Amino acid sequence: MGAPEPPVLSVTGLTKTFPGARALDGVDFAVRPGEVHALIGENGAGKSTLIKVLTGVHRPDEGELTYRGEAVSFATPLAAQHAGISTIYQEVNLVPLLSVARNLFLGREPRNRIGLIDFRRMHREADEALRSLGVRTDVRRPLRSLGVGTQQMVALARAVSVDARVVIMDEPTSSLEPAEVRTLFGVIRMLRERGIAVIYVSHRLEELYEVCDTVTVLRDGKVVHSGPIAELDRLRLVSLMLGREMGEVRSEGLTKFTGGHADDVEPVLRAEELTVRHVLSDVSVAIRPGEVVGLGGLLGSGRSETAKAIAGALAPDAGRVRVGGGAVRTGSTPAAIRAGISLLPEDRKAEGIVPGLSVRENIALAALPGLSRFGLVDEKRIDSIVETFMARLRIKAASPHQKVGELSGGNQQKVLLARWLAMRPKVLLLDEPTRGIDVGAKAEVQKLIDELAGDGLAVLLISSDMEELIEGSDRVVVLRDGAVVAELSGDAVTGEQLLRAIAAKGGDHD
Repeated sequence: MGAPEPPVLSVTGLTKTFPGARALDGVDFAVRPGEVHALIGENGAGKSTLIKVLTGVHRPDEGELTYRGEAVSFATPLAAQHAGISTIYQEVNLVPLLSVARNLFLGREPRNRIGLIDFRRMHREADEALRSLGVRTDVRRPLRSLGVGTQQMVALARAVSVDARVVIMDEPTSSLEPAEVRTLFGVIRMLRERGIAVIYVSHRLEELYEVCDTVTVLRDGKVVHSGPIAELDRLRLVSLMLGREMGEVRSEGLTKFTGGHADDVEPVLRAEELTVRHVLSDVSVAIRPGEVVGLGGLLGSGRSETAKAIAGALAPDAGRVRVGGGAVRTGSTPAAIRAGISLLPEDRKAEGIVPGLSVRENIALAALPGLSRFGLVDEKRIDSIVETFMARLRIKAASPHQKVGELSGGNQQKVLLARWLAMRPKVLLLDEPTRGIDVGAKAEVQKLIDELAGDGLAVLLISSDMEELIEGSDRVVVLRDGAVVAELSGDAVTGEQLLRAIAAKGGDHD
């Protein structure tokens, strides 16, 4: 057996730093011709940054990029594409108003002798390209008239048809039907046979083991493992992604908070059979007063989407939400708020705080409709509420009038909590409540969650920090690929059981 082929694309010692964060730290990565290489890791692991460096979106601070044996530096994504590196993103990045054929040949349209677009040839070649992927459609139709799955296949056909040497697929099956997934896997095998390298980014373990030859695991901007995927069992793979060895996550003796709930107490929240196409499938969660229920699972398992569906920020295709026995109109955030559901979102900067407003204004935002009469705001009531919650949550600010954007991450998180607690909710949904804040602030927020549950609040806790999830939850509902695969309670709420539930093959959840 001869020596392995040299890599077609590789990086050595790659480092990329953004203000306040090192996204990549000395990363070595290589993909060879005809290899399907899985690139995986949780949120913030560095996958997206690595892809953006490989495709010319970002320039590295340190390290070397080598392509086809030569050191390169792509100034733009177009330069990378012209060199033979194609990317298929999770969100289809084509032009909806143009025809299917125009999208396939955008920027490289076939021309006739006098330089005009040869539409007959373009339509014929577009039709042939799509048929080779099992897609039959009128290529003269606007792209927007097709389903999302078919649009994804058009993006794939475009990537394959530009004489690519490397194809990067970022969550390519997220919008595909099962039949389209089978077609995609067939295309990947075809690319492998042609000697084209594929970098495959996905959170779906079944897919990785079915189509990938090699796997590289990133965590906190560093490579923690790289090698043949067949030599790595699923449990070990999940452990590497989460940064927890089996011996470290048994969790015996942990003191979990219990909010004084009893099994015979009626749940204050019942979310039943929530279904969102390609996202959630019959997800059910119930939470009693004073109970903290954790949602476990890897990135992309449906945790945030479950919280958003309960809070009305994501409209389910099917399913019900009930609070205190009363039905809540799904897909309506105002209806959820009126019913007593509050959501602290994962991305507090994009979906939560308003940096240019004061602490006082941010806390009062959600409560304003209830603090005004005939268009006049009761300023004294606002001052009282703000003062109460700044004291209770120990928010550190120069004054209530300081801009919230000037506060630390932990204090910004507390301001968001104060906003929703001012609404006197019955159910509090917390999506990564301690992400991005320092250790001291993290401990304060965790203590606060315990206190809120102790006051009888029903809490849903989403956290990628396994220890936080185990120590802070009375029960843990485990999701994978948008479906509930296990529920852990009592002595079963341990790191080992959680890892096994996440790593289990489809249908094997014991």
